[in-house]
Amino acid sequence: QVLLVESGGGLVQAGGSLRLSCEASGITFSTFVINWYRQSPGKQRELVASITNGGDTNYAASVKGRFTISRDNAKNTVSLQMNSLKPEDTAVYYCNAKNWIHDYWGKGTLVTVSS
Repeated sequence: QVLLVESGGGLVQAGGSLRLSCEASGITFSTFVINWYRQSPGKQRELVASITNGGDTNYAASVKGRFTISRDNAKNTVSLQMNSLKPEDTAVYYCNAKNWIHDYWGKGTLVTVSS
């Protein structure tokens, strides 16, 4: 059974920081690109950050310079360090593991940034 479990969400004031984690099980983690997506009420799900199995990263323009994605293949985990948070970062954040065959999703963790 494949599981992606996100953690670390919560309520934070604008300008604060949170660190999200995604722990995967049931997959050969190192063969997957790991993505963080987010979705706010009434908006489409958007890609926030990606990290390849080789460690190459990519960020949405709205979070570049504030968010950092990293992975630990030995622990099957990916983290998203979020700094200088803004109210517009409020969303449910989802972990996604994707390779040429499979596409798996976690259930999400809620991040709320108060102004």
